Amino acid sequence: MPSSYSTDLKLELMVTGENSGTWGDKTNTNLNLVQQAIAGFESIALTSTNTTLVMTDATISNARNAVLQFTGAITANCTVFVASGIEKTYIIDNATTGAFTVALNQVGGSSVIWGTTDKGYKIIYLDGTNPTDVGNELSTIRLPNQNEVRFGDSDNSHYVSLKAGATVASNVSFTLPNALPSFNDAAVIVTTAGVESFTSYSLPTADGTANQVLQTNGSGTLTFATVSGGAAWQAVQTTNFNVTAKEGYFVNTSSAAITATLPGSPTLGDFVSFIDYAGTFDTNNLTIARNGKPIQGSATDLTVATERAGLTLVFTDNTQGWLLQNN
Repeated sequence: MPSSYSTDLKLELMVTGENSGTWGDKTNTNLNLVQQAIAGFESIALTSTNTTLVMTDATISNARNAVLQFTGAITANCTVFVASGIEKTYIIDNATTGAFTVALNQVGGSSVIWGTTDKGYKIIYLDGTNPTDVGNELSTIRLPNQNEVRFGDSDNSHYVSLKAGATVASNVSFTLPNALPSFNDAAVIVTTAGVESFTSYSLPTADGTANQVLQTNGSGTLTFATVSGGAAWQAVQTTNFNVTAKEGYFVNTSSAAITATLPGSPTLGDFVSFIDYAGTFDTNNLTIARNGKPIQGSATDLTVATERAGLTLVFTDNTQGWLLQNN
């Protein structure tokens, strides 16, 4: 009875009494094929839209390697085919250049696809019909001993990493929100249950300073920001000035009346605060110029003429405009 060949690695399966005098050579060939399947590496240049990996009976073949690297300056979307019926695991590095997709397809089945900017490694399992990106199917990733998760930048020259603290008293799990929050300047971590889809967030490119927190711009970019319980107070103002939202101003009108001009494009929740620094608002008034938005629902500027007055205005909308929170 002649030899047959295994389905997945195409090893020669010899039967008793066959291959007299060549049995040793054939066994060595099989061992080399097994070695290729376990530890083999091959770089394959993609030069056209379709490339077929070969698995030949009892012969060193590119489809048998454990690690494959796709290279080449591709100018169109490419598909790499592996014959159906083969069950195998690959580590594949997409090292191509060019903004085009690369797909690994088991003939007749589905594909695993690297996106146009997705350059890097995937662990792929072939079940004989379809390839599966193992990394996408992991339910839990555990990195011991404070090992980092590193996110490379656009050219992989630097990275942003996350890691656990030195000592954690109990397990902590954070669940990402399933939609981008639309805060103006919010800086929060939101946890929610039952999230089925995730939004991509871009991590900051530099570390923040002490006591800062992460905030979103509403479009998937996270930055470090300083959050305080009230206004960010500025140096004493002695001349006319423009106001910035979320700031507080000590205003000294001892020499002359002063006009403070409100922001021209405020958003819901923006606030500003004023305090009579020298107790002279009654003699030299503070005028708060509305800058196109109503104050207390009125299209007129606000004059403050009370000694030692302190007040906060909060913006609501274009109808009522700036409203007094306290006075």
